Amino acid sequence: MEQQHDFSEVLEVASIAGHILLENGAEISRVEDIMARISTYYGVDRGNFFVLSNGIFTTGSAGKVEKAGGQASTYANVEFIPIRPIQLQKVVQVNQLSYDISAGKCTLEEARSRLETIRNTPAKPMWEQTLGSAFGAAGFCAVFGGGWLDCGAAFVVGLLLNVFIFLVSGRYMSRIVSGISNALVATLLCVGCYRLGFGNSLANIIIGAIMPLIPGVPFVNGVRDLANADYLAGLTRLTDALLGFFCIAIGVSVGFVLDGAVAGGLIQLNGVWVNPETAGLPVQTLAAFIGTTAFAVLFGVPRKQYVPSGVVGALGWLLYLVLFRHAGMSAAIATLLSTVFIGILSRIFAVIEKCPAAVFLLCGIFPLVPGAGVFWCTYYLISSQIAQSSDAGFLAGKVAIAIVLGIILAMELPQRFFSGRRRLSH
Repeated sequence: MEQQHDFSEVLEVASIAGHILLENGAEISRVEDIMARISTYYGVDRGNFFVLSNGIFTTGSAGKVEKAGGQASTYANVEFIPIRPIQLQKVVQVNQLSYDISAGKCTLEEARSRLETIRNTPAKPMWEQTLGSAFGAAGFCAVFGGGWLDCGAAFVVGLLLNVFIFLVSGRYMSRIVSGISNALVATLLCVGCYRLGFGNSLANIIIGAIMPLIPGVPFVNGVRDLANADYLAGLTRLTDALLGFFCIAIGVSVGFVLDGAVAGGLIQLNGVWVNPETAGLPVQTLAAFIGTTAFAVLFGVPRKQYVPSGVVGALGWLLYLVLFRHAGMSAAIATLLSTVFIGILSRIFAVIEKCPAAVFLLCGIFPLVPGAGVFWCTYYLISSQIAQSSDAGFLAGKVAIAIVLGIILAMELPQRFFSGRRRLSH
């Protein structure tokens, strides 16, 4: 290093980078790696970083210095990281900044300035997020068996739901109340469309509409944290994901109960039904591409990564359908192999696009997430069909475990299989 930097300033810059990463959906190992990379490059090799799912502890010592009267000069900082809607574009930007720092392209002051710019980057505009929610709901309605009219209803519900989130629940409600309210509003809107004759399969409309509410980010990051031996953070994030699923289940249940109270009885659904209009592999692949790309919008992925994210999700879902429909594999085994495939594709695109694999993994995994299982388990439970509810819940649990194992297997493959770059590149 040509310049000796004040160690407290270096650790402060590293902490700012870690804060931005953790707040916007990065896994714990990435946060720690980038913080260490920044501090080491600027000459501070004794910084210690302890990262939790919602907090960062940073400590360091400059050693014996004259101005401290011969005593060790130390630095300590604790930051609480609130849970907010993620913006993966900020993770990509901080990741790129860390490479620029390592390449000697940034002074400490320039790094601080760029981090402040990244931190203040606005979220995607409301119209873009609203369209993402609408297309995501419609795409996944088709993925899980809805026909064209069902997709149209899901599109409208997804659009109105995001407006509700933006104007009401996201501003004035706590996280738990917001999660329940969002699912309740989505269910009531779907039931309203169905009773007006807008849609043929109420189940598929609801499944599509609630998919944007599925807590896939804490679920995937929790699995990755556990795989990296960050057990406390991993369990915390998985608990957060489980809470999100419970909120959706409660909201859907209340919606059906309210409708039943008004209509004089619970709507009777006859189980899983796949509309032949959208059942073909080409339509399913296209629907998965649209749905996954829509989630890339909702997760704040950089626009140049929209298409690669959609490709990962579409190819993963296509493989699942081939294995499940034509190879005779069970849903769990097909999910496991498809998850491994999605993980590998994500790492390949991470090298090609020079950004974290999480950008593609978080979006591409959604066609496999058991959102339909959560819905059917909930519906059968409130309609007192206990055996069917148990079966649906057990199948959803097996699929979830298969996704966990698939992510772990894909992420444990040596990085040399994908490129000669260091581990941080993915």
